[in-house]
Amino acid sequence: MSCCAASASLSVPGQAQRPDRRELLDASHDLGDGLVATRLAVPDAHCAACISAIEKAVGAVDGVTDARVNLAGRFVTVKWPRDAVDADAVFTALDHAGYRAGLLDEAESGPDPVLRRLFIALAVAGFAAGNVMLLSVSIWSGADDATRDLFHWISAAIAIPAVAVAGRPFFAPALHALKAGRLNMDVPISLAVILAVGLSLHETLTGGAHAYFDASVTLLFFLLIGRTLDYVMRSRAGAALKTLDRTTPRGAVVVAADGTTAWTPVSEVAADMTVLVASGDRVPVDGTVVSRGVRVDLSVVTGESDAVELAPGDTVVAGAMVVDGPLKLTATRAGHASFLGEMRSMLEAAETARPALSRLADRMAAVYAPAVHLIAAATFVGWWAAGGGLHHALTTAIAVLIITCPCALGLAAPIVQVVAAGRLLKHRILLRDGGALETLATVDRVVLDKTGTLTTPTVDPRALEQLADGTLSVAAALARHSRHPVAQAIAAAAPATPIAPDRVTEHAGHGIEGVIDGRTWRLGRPDWALSAEAFDALSVDRRGAPALSCDGALAAAFDLLDRPRPGADGAVATLIRLGLAPTLLSGDGEAKVAETAARLNLESWTARATPAGKIAAIHALQGDGHRVLMIGDGLNDAPALAAADVSMAPSAASDVSRTAAGIVFLSEDMGAIPTAIAVARKARRLILENFGLAIVYNAIAIPLAIAGYATPLFAAIAMSASSIVVVANALRLALPERRSGVAGSAARDDIRTPLTPALGARV
Repeated sequence: MSCCAASASLSVPGQAQRPDRRELLDASHDLGDGLVATRLAVPDAHCAACISAIEKAVGAVDGVTDARVNLAGRFVTVKWPRDAVDADAVFTALDHAGYRAGLLDEAESGPDPVLRRLFIALAVAGFAAGNVMLLSVSIWSGADDATRDLFHWISAAIAIPAVAVAGRPFFAPALHALKAGRLNMDVPISLAVILAVGLSLHETLTGGAHAYFDASVTLLFFLLIGRTLDYVMRSRAGAALKTLDRTTPRGAVVVAADGTTAWTPVSEVAADMTVLVASGDRVPVDGTVVSRGVRVDLSVVTGESDAVELAPGDTVVAGAMVVDGPLKLTATRAGHASFLGEMRSMLEAAETARPALSRLADRMAAVYAPAVHLIAAATFVGWWAAGGGLHHALTTAIAVLIITCPCALGLAAPIVQVVAAGRLLKHRILLRDGGALETLATVDRVVLDKTGTLTTPTVDPRALEQLADGTLSVAAALARHSRHPVAQAIAAAAPATPIAPDRVTEHAGHGIEGVIDGRTWRLGRPDWALSAEAFDALSVDRRGAPALSCDGALAAAFDLLDRPRPGADGAVATLIRLGLAPTLLSGDGEAKVAETAARLNLESWTARATPAGKIAAIHALQGDGHRVLMIGDGLNDAPALAAADVSMAPSAASDVSRTAAGIVFLSEDMGAIPTAIAVARKARRLILENFGLAIVYNAIAIPLAIAGYATPLFAAIAMSASSIVVVANALRLALPERRSGVAGSAARDDIRTPLTPALGARV
């Protein structure tokens, strides 16, 4: 089995059918700051050597800032400035590297052509191997010279065309690689098969007693079995992306101003367009509900199977299915900017990551290809010089060429990374930074925010009764401009209001400021919102409650009740049991922080922590040699999330915090934290196991082949088996787990916890 698929295995546009710049831009999504990302199908990308060659070729194109190959999806994501997009340059670079490419959507349409061609090649090789083997049995049984020669010629007539057809998945990419001036793992495979056929044809022409047509076609047959199994298993590993693609609608029914409707591709749906979704269809974009009494199934987003009834003004996200419709909504985010688009981007980032262990495998595989040919050449020369004869020297060199293919080594880390990303997605955990998974496996300290992370604040209804008329409306009007949990709690406690503040600004760690009718209003920490005189006049017990001020004077104070986040007790207990010494850092007052810490049995906690104070605490832990995991959700937590070695944020966190976090969990249940740690640790363990398996295989197989104890057929079986074992070992990560000491019940597939509906959505 080879690491690389045939370049002809997938029909993609050639030189004459290349998409132009406009088509390339239409297929790209905006990253902000003038950058766009374009996904191109490269069906040849199936091993570390291929990934390295593609990324090097595309990365050398002027303007390209980053190029990452997705191993499971067989595509490359190209990031470049919108103004620098050069379709011809990137396709020419891929052509020169030996890879043809096309727009991903074009390549994904219809049945899987790669698998179809593999099955055809496998069938041809199997048919030829069976028939040639029957003829060989007759020769081995003692056929006379004339009959033996006749059977050799019949075997040649069957084997040579079969090898030409069945060997194409190996020959085509090998030829492309040689034309591009590089080596891949199909080169030694192709060389071995061609040498075996050539040696057999020489024996047939000269009337020799031995021909190896049976070994040649049987060799291909076993190589193709291994490749097909490997392809199927790796497709299964990358099924998470395919599931998201099937969930995402391709278009939307847009309602025009005159009431007419038209089907529009999702990429062309803009904000403020009115979209109509029929019963049984999935919502194509994020939006605000306009119609009344509509029920939707949010299971694809939340994991909950019960339908939810939406009211006008509620938000709904792409991927939700309308149960009772039709649903009319105003689009807010579409395409790659929607909830499902954001999920897909994070999953892509996870699958295309290059953690340290993976980069080590890449470097080893890069020098392995030329080493394979040197070892085989040395084996041939050594046996010939030792008097083993041309025939024995050549067959031994062929076995070395086959058995030394480093497929298992190249797959050791990337395949685990892909499976782990799918496993986390199953638990509604997404990786924004692919390297976060590897770092998460090594953390030994955890820092936790309180409000919005361990607790969910609600406004005490008794305090609302004492507010002056209109005060709550002003506070809610300001609060709706923030994603902070306290602001959201205040906004939820007030009815809809027509008040629209001017020049609204959110100050991280302090609060929100806006102008209404020429007066400056502030909502947030009392020591920031109030003037010095007003703050000094507050009683001590009120100095921890959020305050609303007007031109520095106190207008209202909000008493909050902390509702424990689901699963917080169990998650913190698990972290303590694992020896991760969780620390609570909160900007709240000392009384509330102490109460939360006591309830969760946290020995280390700090109240009134500022953003700078949280960073200092994290740097202090890192200075002592610890690797820190930070978990937070507010705008004020973003600097600390960025400062930690790895960070996590809930989906309802502020946009800035979600961007700063390496991992985002959609679940309301804090059990997502130990679950992510459990998956990360198991993934690291499996990668190390795969490295061990690959090293043991090579340590045993290479000396056996050099010593002449491995035939070419045995070498093909051993090489295929080594890759299949590595992939199968990685797939253990996808198996359902029993209750474990690391993740607890959160690691079980049969658990269903309440989940937030979207990244900041309210339903």
